[in-house]
Amino acid sequence: MVAKLRKFDNQQCAVIALNSGAVVVAAQIAITLHANLMVLMSEDIVLPGEHDPLAAMTTSTFTYNQSLSSGQVDEYVNEYHGLIDEQRVAKFRKLNSLLSNGGEIDPKFLRHHVVILVSDALQTGISLQVAADFLKPIKLKRLVIATPLASIKAVDRMHLLADEIYCLSVGENLMESDHYYEDNTVPDWAGVQKIIRNISMTWDLSGATSKR
Repeated sequence: MVAKLRKFDNQQCAVIALNSGAVVVAAQIAITLHANLMVLMSEDIVLPGEHDPLAAMTTSTFTYNQSLSSGQVDEYVNEYHGLIDEQRVAKFRKLNSLLSNGGEIDPKFLRHHVVILVSDALQTGISLQVAADFLKPIKLKRLVIATPLASIKAVDRMHLLADEIYCLSVGENLMESDHYYEDNTVPDWAGVQKIIRNISMTWDLSGATSKR
């Protein structure tokens, strides 16, 4: 997958990991393309007894799961509006606390760039919806989605949102992502920030020089 993305090496690129687990995959892409690495942290809103999230949010966006009909969303909101509001407040505080030490994505680093969204595995695709809503006001050159694994539902969503997609394996029903990886170590937020800071240090300097 990384090899196929090399065609963007001579363009202005930004790589965005969609969760902490995706940072390891995204880092390899960022190193190869001499690109900045960022993380779009989000939290799911999950209702009792439901497997798929009702919605997901960042500190600036709130996105309902588009696999649900408007009628289903209205029904859930009417029944669980108190619980939904509680989760929104709690998860906003969690994200705000997490990102207060640095981590908010500055749109100026994305404008007129090829933006590559990276996941370690896409099951429902709601993280893509959140990212699309976050990126909507920003003028991008191209939106690319890359993931080793995705469900059929997620692939359908990728086709709707992205200019290009790169997916190594598609499954009917995916299990949790850690089932597919030998090393399931997910960096904590301090580890994520360390990886991001060290990206430019691991670039091939001769390649970066010839690119300018």
